[in-house]
Amino acid sequence: MIPFDDSRLTAMGLLAEAFGGLVAKTHTSFAEAGLSDIDFETLIRLARSPGRRLRMSDLAAQTNLSTSGVTRVVDRLEREGLVVRQACATDRRASYAAITEAGTERLGAVLPRHLADIEEWFTGLLSPEQLSAFLDALRTIRDAVRPCATAGAEAVPEEITSAR
Repeated sequence: MIPFDDSRLTAMGLLAEAFGGLVAKTHTSFAEAGLSDIDFETLIRLARSPGRRLRMSDLAAQTNLSTSGVTRVVDRLEREGLVVRQACATDRRASYAAITEAGTERLGAVLPRHLADIEEWFTGLLSPEQLSAFLDALRTIRDAVRPCATAGAEAVPEEITSAR
């Protein structure tokens, strides 16, 4: 007998449906700010990182983009003045992406609505206990399936020369 009613299928289906629904509910605020979903993810990861910057390789790992994919995103954000590339003083092969003041301002403009959307469609639907347990469960799963998701999140030494 084929187990079509297996709870593992239900769990995966519910997660996919919830994620898809949340993306649809939050996408509008990004679009109104002139950002794509990946633009927002890139900027928020940079803003939340030590020194507000990440090595390009770590940014690629965190966003699950290829090296060429993250290069294209950073190129576009750099043209808009939202990020800047910085050279590594100790390794000529490495470079960093850093959020600019304009990038921080763009995030600041979109965050109030985005946080309200998150509260309305996600965290506000859960009790504090449910949210805490859910976050713990998500971290367990994330750490198993995407161990690079926090690459470069540790403090970055002051070894960078600004490319500004």
